Amino acid sequence: MTHPYARELGDFLRARRSRLSPRDVGLEPGGRRKVTGLRREELALLAGLSTDYYQRMEQGREVRPSDDVLDALAGALVLDGDERRHLFALAHAARRPMPEQPDRGPEHVPASTRRLLRVMDTPAVVLGRHLDLLAWNSMAEALLGDPRDVPPDRLNMLLLLFDDTRTAERSCPDWEGQALDYIGLMRAAVAADPTHPRATAIVGELSIRSPEFRRLWARHDVRVSVSGTKTFRIPAAGDITLDWDTYPLPGNPGPVLLVFTTEPGSADADRLQLLAALHATRSASAVTSRPSR
Repeated sequence: MTHPYARELGDFLRARRSRLSPRDVGLEPGGRRKVTGLRREELALLAGLSTDYYQRMEQGREVRPSDDVLDALAGALVLDGDERRHLFALAHAARRPMPEQPDRGPEHVPASTRRLLRVMDTPAVVLGRHLDLLAWNSMAEALLGDPRDVPPDRLNMLLLLFDDTRTAERSCPDWEGQALDYIGLMRAAVAADPTHPRATAIVGELSIRSPEFRRLWARHDVRVSVSGTKTFRIPAAGDITLDWDTYPLPGNPGPVLLVFTTEPGSADADRLQLLAALHATRSASAVTSRPSR
């Protein structure tokens, strides 16, 4: 049976090899090519390895590359910092026997983190290691909608992002970039535990029903901590452009705090406060309109 980390390592190497062209690494492409990226023998040559040895690595067969070999591969593949760390983590894990019972206990949000969410005057959520939505504040409800309207097992950022019934219009200017960020975080979680049932269920479902997910997942991009800018198109308040950042919480891997912010006093800040006021009014109306028991 192929070690799951060795299989993940092979898939990662194959994906990184396929994104490079010969000219990217100073080679002449030669005649007609059957592959879009580098050939195995070309990468092996650049890394100073035999083609057979490198091929066994891609196939997930019983190979224990040294750190020197990994360094050579990282250089040949032109990996960035996150990708290099990912390569080493997968290879080191593939050297060890898989634990019979990995630690897969439920994820908890500390009471202090929940208090922090309540006092934050900006949208913030807590995401689990597989991007499950574990906690949120009222500002996040105003911006993203009430998570309580979604079945608990569907409260996952990847499932929601690729849910065509909710995102049919996909008005976000950089939807694919956001999807790649979330997929990169999921890749990092899979690297920590390739056979976790929650990851298997989410990736399996999306791979079956979403060609877009299959295409982006096959890139094997990885993110450890991400940040960016996103524009929300809210009919009641107008377009709101917010910066977002992730902050790791305790655990290995633990949940992350995802926070949306904007420059104080800006037009975006004014629109965000308007949105929060509208949400508070709707929430108060909903409470007063409930029938008494």
